[in-house]
Amino acid sequence: MSAGRLAQRFAALAKAGRAGFIPFITAGDPDAATSLAILKGLAGAGADAIELGMPFSDPMADGPTIQASSLRALKAGETLRHTLEMVRAFRKEDAETPLVLMGYYNPIYVYGVAAFLRDALAAGVDGLIVVDLPPEEDGELCLPAIDAGLPFIRLATPTTDDRRLPKVLENAQGFLYYVSITGITGTQAASNAAVAEAVARLRRHTDLPIAVGFGIRSPEQAKNMAGIADAVVVGSAVVQKIEEGVASGRVQADLVDAVLQFVGELAAGVGKASRTSKPRSSREDVA
Repeated sequence: MSAGRLAQRFAALAKAGRAGFIPFITAGDPDAATSLAILKGLAGAGADAIELGMPFSDPMADGPTIQASSLRALKAGETLRHTLEMVRAFRKEDAETPLVLMGYYNPIYVYGVAAFLRDALAAGVDGLIVVDLPPEEDGELCLPAIDAGLPFIRLATPTTDDRRLPKVLENAQGFLYYVSITGITGTQAASNAAVAEAVARLRRHTDLPIAVGFGIRSPEQAKNMAGIADAVVVGSAVVQKIEEGVASGRVQADLVDAVLQFVGELAAGVGKASRTSKPRSSREDVA
């Protein structure tokens, strides 16, 4: 079922001739109830799939905004076990929207790999993005996840050259996440031309759908990336909206509505995109 949801959603998007929109939020930010309310509203606001962050005390690939969201969630008592319970609660109302967990290996290692994979699948998780496990460490989690039926999604970056890319793609499933900038999340933006060139190169190496993320903060930027990639991921800008709703030290009454309205604006930008890149196809250009 997990592989099916992702594959079916990307197939439907391809048939419709449009890119997907994937927002990111951190589980438990700013508290369990508010986070779950946002999660439950994302699909209705226009999300085609969802990335749910697993809070961690040292999120080294993330910028200040997402780092702060992890700390808020941990301070509020969020745990990996509760994050999986949150997915379960989401699945009671939404059996169709793909949901991918994104984060770091340490909480999974502490939980226990076998137990985590069992519980993640039972909860309704559709894929994993674990940013600090390179392909050389596939035996730790990637291969056990694949064996269990849970897609392991890989990241490629501007520094992933043609020599490195085959190793990155070796066990990749679900989709390929292209990190459009070097550095941490939420700090800069890549040029459309650079991303288009990178995505074209990636398409020559894989038939997986390609999602572009990092550095996308506005509906206009989302629209531009949607004309290039199979999906657009927005994280820091959405999390920033959550942060604004707790700037006074308490959760504002309109926080959930404000976040979902912004998500809707981003989704509308993606939906308005005109596809300019070559559609996903076979790797006929690869020697």
